[in-house]
Amino acid sequence: MIKKMIILAVILLIAGATALSGCVRSEDDTSGIDKIFSNATKNSQQEASQSLKKFSSTREILEFLKAAQSNAGRYDVIYPLYPFRDSMVGGSPMAVPAVANAPAPKAVQEGMGGSGTLDYSKTNVQVEGVDEADFVKNDGKYIYVLAQNKLVIIDAFPASGAKTLSESAIKGRPSDMFVNGDRLIVFTEDDNQVYIYPEYEYRPVPRYTPETVALVYDITDREKPEQIANFSINGNYFRSRMIGDYIYFIVKDNVYYYSDVVDVPVIRQGQTKILAPDVYYFDNPEQNYVFHTIASISMKSLKMDAKVFMMGYSDNLYVSENNIYITYRKNLPFRYYEEQREERFFKVVVPLLPKDAQDKIKAIKDSNLDSYEKWDKISSILEDTYNRMSENEKLEYNKNVEKAIEEYEIKLAQEREKTVVQKIGINNGDIQYRTRGEVPGSLLNQFSMDESNDFFRVATTSQFWTRNKGSVQYNNVYVMDKDLGIAGKLEEIAPDERIYSTRFIGNRLYMVTFKRIDPLFVIDLSDARNPKILGELKIPGFSDYLHPYDENHVIGVGKETGENEWGGVSIKGVKLSLFDVSDVKNPKQLDTYEIGKAGTDSEALRDHKAFLFDKKKNLLVIPIREVLEKEQYNSRYGYYMQRVWQGAYVFGLTLKGFELKGRISHLDDYEEMQYYWNSPGAVRRSLYMDDVLYTVSARKIMMNGLDNLSEIKSIDLPFDKNRYYEYGWR
Repeated sequence: MIKKMIILAVILLIAGATALSGCVRSEDDTSGIDKIFSNATKNSQQEASQSLKKFSSTREILEFLKAAQSNAGRYDVIYPLYPFRDSMVGGSPMAVPAVANAPAPKAVQEGMGGSGTLDYSKTNVQVEGVDEADFVKNDGKYIYVLAQNKLVIIDAFPASGAKTLSESAIKGRPSDMFVNGDRLIVFTEDDNQVYIYPEYEYRPVPRYTPETVALVYDITDREKPEQIANFSINGNYFRSRMIGDYIYFIVKDNVYYYSDVVDVPVIRQGQTKILAPDVYYFDNPEQNYVFHTIASISMKSLKMDAKVFMMGYSDNLYVSENNIYITYRKNLPFRYYEEQREERFFKVVVPLLPKDAQDKIKAIKDSNLDSYEKWDKISSILEDTYNRMSENEKLEYNKNVEKAIEEYEIKLAQEREKTVVQKIGINNGDIQYRTRGEVPGSLLNQFSMDESNDFFRVATTSQFWTRNKGSVQYNNVYVMDKDLGIAGKLEEIAPDERIYSTRFIGNRLYMVTFKRIDPLFVIDLSDARNPKILGELKIPGFSDYLHPYDENHVIGVGKETGENEWGGVSIKGVKLSLFDVSDVKNPKQLDTYEIGKAGTDSEALRDHKAFLFDKKKNLLVIPIREVLEKEQYNSRYGYYMQRVWQGAYVFGLTLKGFELKGRISHLDDYEEMQYYWNSPGAVRRSLYMDDVLYTVSARKIMMNGLDNLSEIKSIDLPFDKNRYYEYGWR
C-alpha cells in the first residue's frame, strides 16, 4: 500500500517542469484545461491590473520594494547593497545652464560641400531615419573614431592628403557616439563612488556604482574639439538612437535599497543635479526590478527630458521614428509557482477522482483548518480512494492524471516564458509612455521586431520541456495592433528548430531557422490579421544576418555546414548567400561564397554595423577572421594551433553573384600569437567616400582605391598595447 501511495503522490505532486520559453495554443479553445489555467493564473497574479502607475516619493518606492520582497517568496530577494543617496522624485524637462561661447550646431549636412563628398557611406542601421551609435562615424569629409580612451578626428577626404586633426582624451570607457553637424556626443561608462546621508545619520556612506556619461562636444574647429556638456546617470549604458537633432539613450540600473534609503536615478551636469525624472512602475509582480532611465538630448539647445520606468531585466530594443519598444522576458515571483502547485491539485487532479472523494476534499478545502491539517486529511482520503480501485482503474486513473498534468504544464510554460513589450512614444525629445503587451516565446535580437504603420511585428522562438514529450521547440510570428494586442499570428513554424536570423522588409518577413539544414521562410504580412508562409527554401548552412539587396533579393551572412563522420552536423566557414525571392512560392539561392575553414568568423555575424553594402557601387565588405588550415602541433609553444588571417574581404556584388575583388589586411604578416582571437590589427569597420574604401582597426585606418584596392595611405591611431583589453578591443 505504501508503495502504491508513493506512486500516487508522485503523480499528484510532481512539480511542473519549468519551460525554457512559452508555447501557445488556440485562444479559441477555452474549454477544459484552458479555463482551469485561466482561473489559476488570475488568482496567482493577485489580479494585477498591469497598468502604469507613478511613484509620488522615494518613500513610496521603498514601501513598494519592501512589499514586493515580502510577497515574493524565499527565493526572490531584492538584494541590498550600500545605502543610496536619497533623491526626491518628480521633475520636468530642464535646459542645461548656458555655456559661455557655445555656438549652436550647423544644420546636419549630407556632405561637406566643396571640401568633402556627397557620395559616402553611413552606419548600417535597421530603420531608415533612425541612426545608431557606433565607435566610427563619418560625414563625407572627416572620420571620427573612438580609439581606446581617445576621440580621434581625421581629415580623411581626399585620401591622399588625409591627416589626424585632433586627439581628445576621454575619462572612463568610451562606448560609441553620434555626429550631428558641428556637434558630437560620446557615451562612456565608468565606475563611480557617491556619498549619501541615510535618514538622521551624522556622516555620509559611500555607494559604488557604474555610471553612464554623455559628453557633448562642439567640433566646429575639428582641430580643437570643445567639450560643452557633461551629463551623467548612475547605471549601465544600454542603447541609443538619433532622430533628427534629438538623441535618445537608455541607462539601466538595478534597483537596490538598504535600510530606509533607496536610490532613484537623477541626471547631473558635472556635479550639479539638473533633473530628477518621474519614476513609473507597472502593477505586475517581477522577480527583480531595474530602473530604465530613458533620456533625450537636443543637440541644438542641449535641453534634456527623461523618464524612469521600473521594470524587469530588458534584453532587446527596437526604435522607430515615433516609438521605442523595450522587451524583456516575463518573470513571475516564486510565490506564483507555490500557488500553482496548489491550484494544479485542486483544479486538475481532484476533478478526476470519484465524486464522493471530490466532495470530501472540497469540504476540507473550505474548512478553517490550517494547511498542514488539511493535507493530512486529504492524503488519507486519497489513500482510501486509491486502495478501493481495481488494477485497471488505477492504470486508467494514472493515465488520465498524467495527461491532465501534461496539459497543465504546457499552459504554465505559456505564462512563465512570455516576452513583455513596453511601448514608449517619442516626438522631438518628448517621452510619453504608450502601452504594454505580451507574446509567447523569446526574441533573438532587434531584427526580430519591426513597426509598420500602426502594427508591431515580432518573431519569437518557443522552447519548453514536458515529462512526456521532452524538449519542444518551434517558432512564431505575431502582429500586434497599436495597443499591443495580438491581431494576427502564425505559430509552430519549423518544429525542433530555432530562429537564427530575421528581416522584415515591407510586407514580408524573411526568417531563417536551423537544426540540420537552413530553411529560409518567406512570410506574407500584408494582411496583418492573417500572416501566412508564402514559400520555403531548404539549403545547407544558416544565415546569422539578412540584408536587403533590393525588393526581390536578400543577402545572407552566416556559416556553411556539412555532415560529420558521426552523422551529425559540423560548422564550417563563413558563408555568403544571395537569395532570389521574386517568386515568393519558390525562393532560390542565386549564388554562395564560402570563406575559410571551420572556426572562420566575422563580426558582421553579430553586429550589423560591421556590414557594408552599397547596391549602386556593387560593393560588399565584411571583416573576416579566416582559419587557413587545420590545427597543427607547434613544438615551440607545446600545443596545437591554427594559421589565421584577419582583415576585410571586398566583393563586387550583382545579381550574377559574388566576385572577390580582393582582401585588405592591417597586419604585416599572419596573426601574432598573443592576439590569436582578437588582434588590434583586425578590421572591424569599413566605409567609403567617393571612390576610396576606408578600413578601421584598433591600430590604424587604411585607404584603398575601390577600383583595384591599391593602397593610397594609412594613418596610425593612438594605441596602447597594455590597455587593449580594457577598451573592448579598441
